[in-house]
Amino acid sequence: MKAALPKTLFTMAVAAGLSVAALPLASATDPEPTTAPGTVFGTAADVTGPLPVTADSHPFGAADRTEVPEDLAASGYVEEEFLASGTSNVYSWPADAPAVVRTADAPYTTRVLVRRPAEGAQFSGNVVVEMLNPSNLFDLNIGWAVANRQLVENGDAWVGITAKPVAVEALKNFDAERYGALSFANPLPESDPANCSTVDADADPATPEVPLPADTTRATENGLIWDVFTQVGNWLRTDDASNPLTYGAPETQVEHAYGFGYSQTGGYLINYMKAVHPLVVAAQGGPTYDGYLLGVAGGGFAGAYPMNQCEAAPPVDDPRRDLYGIGVPVIQLMSQSDYLRGIGSRRPDSDTAPDRFRHYEMAGAGHATPDELYFSASSADIVAAGRAVPPAACDQGPRSRFPSSIFFDAALRNLDRWVRDDVAPPRADPIVVRNGEPVLDEFGNVQGGLRSPYLDVPRSTWFGSATGASFCYIAGYEVPFDQATLDRLYPTAEDYLAPVWDSVHDLEEAGFLTSSDARRLFAEAEDVAGE
Repeated sequence: MKAALPKTLFTMAVAAGLSVAALPLASATDPEPTTAPGTVFGTAADVTGPLPVTADSHPFGAADRTEVPEDLAASGYVEEEFLASGTSNVYSWPADAPAVVRTADAPYTTRVLVRRPAEGAQFSGNVVVEMLNPSNLFDLNIGWAVANRQLVENGDAWVGITAKPVAVEALKNFDAERYGALSFANPLPESDPANCSTVDADADPATPEVPLPADTTRATENGLIWDVFTQVGNWLRTDDASNPLTYGAPETQVEHAYGFGYSQTGGYLINYMKAVHPLVVAAQGGPTYDGYLLGVAGGGFAGAYPMNQCEAAPPVDDPRRDLYGIGVPVIQLMSQSDYLRGIGSRRPDSDTAPDRFRHYEMAGAGHATPDELYFSASSADIVAAGRAVPPAACDQGPRSRFPSSIFFDAALRNLDRWVRDDVAPPRADPIVVRNGEPVLDEFGNVQGGLRSPYLDVPRSTWFGSATGASFCYIAGYEVPFDQATLDRLYPTAEDYLAPVWDSVHDLEEAGFLTSSDARRLFAEAEDVAGE
């Protein structure tokens, strides 16, 4: 059982039947209340576990059973799985306000996957909490995939939350006993007209009912995730014995919690930041999450999602998609696959609270990467979950190997510095676009954006979009230069290594690469030059 927490303004208002919209919200011009290390706010999930791991039962997506298995123990890490339960409101999202309650107090149970330093002395005090991406109809551990080097080197904990009913269905297919208690049940019976049964021509035009997506049913509700995300984050900040981040001490060791989302769940994170985060601050006196890292979502590309499954997402040009004045630092990264469709998310960077914001576009990087598959559940476990294994190759060849992880590692490090020490991250120009098209260099690579030796000292042309099955349209691919071109550009090994060194050094000095990734990139260049 979780430790008893004092009732907040939010919980008292809901219990009294009051609209959360009536709660006082922090002014967009006032600094947001900060979260002191160890502070507990609001309602926390009831959590049981860790669940046992046996020869016959293991977590879906367990590190040692991913497509490319990991030995977490070799890095001094452990993995544990828990069940989190509670009640969640289903919200609507008016055009000119934060969320309002549509249906209150719907019970839920989800699963929570935790990877953390085995010893408390190695724990940084940071926890990155990710809504696991369900775009392939099962959980993808993408946050861990793109930032595990920085997480492990810094001693951070990572927590993944199953965020959508279709992923729950996959888990139950995979292990009905282990995951039998999971539920995102719709609080409204299917006979209720409010349960997506009709399109009401007289409904509020800001929240029209829409046909259900193919991955959604009326028996479940996608819109439970918002309070789940808050309550799991709050649990990690409690002193309850079920919280593994107490490390057996009388109080939580968490100092800062960071919210993460990628692609579809990046869009969820936008909903959360814009529609729910203000309610959390008003109710709790401070945010559950001290900053947000938003991956490859924004504008017209996964820039927001339906707040509940019966209403439409905000239109592409709707100000609800704008990322202004969140209150805590936000870093957004777009890829070469999605920045054009998401170009509406471009906005000026800002260092001034409550609007601390960075927008980056990763030149050369693909959206759907090999890493998201390598760090996902094994093909055998995906099949056991009743899902199709995503293709690792497209018509043009393998998914782009461009390491977007170098940008996510630095972004996570920089976000933490911004929150802890008020050190603002570096700024970068966006990818150069004219007349709706990217401006390319002589090698066919984009100009501008976050740079790297892969484009500044190129050996390939990097594309953001391929053709083929599944998500190939955002997978990207690489076309290596022919030998004659390489010989012309780099007659000797030194002709290649010297500019790579300059690029890596400058990027590290500017804060766009971690020291670890800088060393790795140069070592890779040395290997290539020696071939």
